[in-house]
Amino acid sequence: MEESHGLELTQMRKLVEKLGFSTEKYEDPTLMRFLLARSMDTDKASKMFVQWLKWRSSLVPNGFIAESEVPDQLEPRKVFLQGLAKTGYPVLIVQACKHYPPKDHLQFKKFVVYLLDKTVASAVKGREVGNEKLIVILDFQTITYKNVDARGLITGFQFLQAYFPERLAKCYILNMPRFFVSVWRMVSRFIEKATLEKIVIVTNEDEKKTFIEEIGEEAAPVEYGGKANLRAIQDAEVPSLED
Repeated sequence: MEESHGLELTQMRKLVEKLGFSTEKYEDPTLMRFLLARSMDTDKASKMFVQWLKWRSSLVPNGFIAESEVPDQLEPRKVFLQGLAKTGYPVLIVQACKHYPPKDHLQFKKFVVYLLDKTVASAVKGREVGNEKLIVILDFQTITYKNVDARGLITGFQFLQAYFPERLAKCYILNMPRFFVSVWRMVSRFIEKATLEKIVIVTNEDEKKTFIEEIGEEAAPVEYGGKANLRAIQDAEVPSLED
């Protein structure tokens, strides 16, 4: 950790304690993600960290989301966890054509946590450092109006921003149909500028080629021009992380 950030980290730990919480279980790289997400403002970062602790204890009291808690979302086998990209980040793929707006929104929220937790865990080597990142691919191939779920998309990005700060390395959007452009414009209003800058909408063959090069053929599925087979996230075995 850079020495220049030592003061901010120390101050943040003290502020979190003043708010009645402890940072004892968390090392500097974890706290630094919250500081970066709040432009090194220790007061805002401390409040964000405390909100995260409260949220985790409320929505994820056991420290993880069990597959038995999200059966409806797992059943369509619509999300895939690939190997590591060239950058060393795990690749999460969502096939939107298999998704429908959920009737049980709480289960969907838990599903988002399940996906992000498991993807982060797949990048851990030995033990969690706290600054692991991930790559998300949203594939809109063959979607229809029935698959459109603006609320679900907003929930996913808001969870990334509020509760998984600085985890997103990049998000690629593939095969966006024309009718979805207006939906995306609306969803984009709920996404912070820093997150929007990490989103790449792949629209032509040159951009697709660049996308494959950045991901790497070993992690990119055959369907997208790579060499890997798609692996449903529930079939992936990853180390369990302590909350």
